[in-house]
Amino acid sequence: INGAMQVAQRGTSFSGVTASGTYPIDRFLFHVGSLGTWTLSQSTDVPTGQGFAKSIKCDVTTVDASPSGTDYARIDHRFEGQDLQAFCKGTSNAKQFALSFYVKSAKTGTHIVELQDADNTRFISKAYTVSSANTWEKKELIIDADTTGAFGDDNAKSLTVAWWLSAGADYKSGTLATSWVSPTSANRVVGQVNLADNTANNFFLAGVQLEVGSVATPFEHRSFGEELALCQRYFYKTQADSTFDFFSNGVAISSTLAYNGLSFPCRMRSAPTLETSGDLRNYRDGGKPITGVAINHTSTYFCVLECTSSGGGLTAGDGNLFGANNDADASVSFKAEL
Repeated sequence: INGAMQVAQRGTSFSGVTASGTYPIDRFLFHVGSLGTWTLSQSTDVPTGQGFAKSIKCDVTTVDASPSGTDYARIDHRFEGQDLQAFCKGTSNAKQFALSFYVKSAKTGTHIVELQDADNTRFISKAYTVSSANTWEKKELIIDADTTGAFGDDNAKSLTVAWWLSAGADYKSGTLATSWVSPTSANRVVGQVNLADNTANNFFLAGVQLEVGSVATPFEHRSFGEELALCQRYFYKTQADSTFDFFSNGVAISSTLAYNGLSFPCRMRSAPTLETSGDLRNYRDGGKPITGVAINHTSTYFCVLECTSSGGGLTAGDGNLFGANNDADASVSFKAEL
């Protein structure tokens, strides 16, 4: 999902990143532990003539020339088990994984992609080489089938594909695990170069595609609308188009409280958690900012927001609109990530 890097609901640039949890674009999560400071962005630097307009850019701004022990930096993409059943993992008919992507980096040499089976705690690593500095290169990796351990047929995390950027000795002091095994930390990313040893070592990723079988086929381009809907299963952000935009409507319960209903554009993976940003208001409170927003009720397709008003100007039983309070950057987001 979002392999063409088109959708970036949370924003297009994040600076000063020193901890895990940032999505530079939807569905691609940056993990880092005590390894440099990064700026992550949706970039327009893309492979020429391949139909892409966007990529992920990872820019190290504070270097770590000698990562210690358990230090790491990587990009993850996570999959639900019910989307992986065609691999027949854990059966005698298990299929290979064909992973293709475009990469560009100033740092040549060995890089590692790792597949992590969360259901059965099994891992496999695959090395690829960045041959030419600052040049887009396509990589096609065929990864072994696994007859041990089936993916769960459900909406939980079953598989993570991880592009490693750097790692400490605890992850690379052994022998690379090129077959499916129970994880041994020292065997996970043996040979991985350190992309964090120079601020010039920008890393770009584009055109990611995972398929069943032994052949990587040309990238399947989807429309922006299709890609956005797939991403909104995991994260949905409703943001103001103007300074006094409205997000939902509802009814006042008391002079300081309104319940506002909001339907999601698609069924989310699970009942989401709430994130808010900026100045928000209950319209019937005379434009006063609200002091709090919480989820009163939620499902995978609908929620009721409990919006506490600061002005005390509501009237129980009156209709209400909930939205931005003179803030074009105000937003309400719902998160059901893996």
